[in-house]
Amino acid sequence: MPSTTVYNMAGEAVEQLELSEQVFGVTPNRAVLHQVVTAQLVNRRQGTASTKTRSEVSGGGKKPYKQKGTGRARQGSTRAPQFRHGGTVFGPRPHEYHHDVPKKMRRLAIKSVLSDKVANEKLIVVNELALESPRTKDMLEILEKLLVADKGKRVLMMLPRRDENIVLSARNIPAAKVQHVSSINVVELLKHDCVIMPVKTVRWLELVFGDGVSADEATRKILEEMDAETALDETTADDESGSEEPVDASEEVPGESGSEEPVDASEEAPAETDDEAQ
Repeated sequence: MPSTTVYNMAGEAVEQLELSEQVFGVTPNRAVLHQVVTAQLVNRRQGTASTKTRSEVSGGGKKPYKQKGTGRARQGSTRAPQFRHGGTVFGPRPHEYHHDVPKKMRRLAIKSVLSDKVANEKLIVVNELALESPRTKDMLEILEKLLVADKGKRVLMMLPRRDENIVLSARNIPAAKVQHVSSINVVELLKHDCVIMPVKTVRWLELVFGDGVSADEATRKILEEMDAETALDETTADDESGSEEPVDASEEVPGESGSEEPVDASEEAPAETDDEAQ
């Protein structure tokens, strides 16, 4: 079973994470990769390139010169292809570029790239990827600590939930790109040298490509887990703060009631009675 090291944002190894054999341990299929990449690049084309034939070019309705007696070749229009400003022969026409690829092939291609990244230690898993505020300098420091800030290396960060602080911090870094894990595709994985993802992203990939769960259902499960962990952390913090308050109160109250109040009462009461008697 493949495994990888989980790092924190300081670049320190935290634990060893076992990965799914079905997702991160397959043998890369180069033929399927080629077909999927070709189809994805073809489907990006808009197919709007167009040229005009001699019948569509404006002008050319008048015969340029008489049919006979000039010694030149006969011509019927100045918009013929051999003339300047004439029409185009066999030029591009708008049409649809589309290439269908079976779903199993697309998924096999993605699993092939992920397995190759793991085998070549190009997949970096972190326990958490978050920033308190958007700052490019902080993002650069994180990349340097994770040893992926080498010159010329392109980094792809895949998040289980959109984080504006991460997106804004990385958008000014030319070699870094941030995207949601549901937008995973073969071209982006191959185009980037390293892939950084939190543990929750790994869990999403194993649900979708290993267990066959739909992308929406996997996203819902991951978000529920993240919300539950956040609520548990908040509850733990509240319990810790609540357990500290009674200790402080118990230390302060005896000092106030035992030392100050009896002394004041015994000293002030006789003074008031003497003044009234005089």
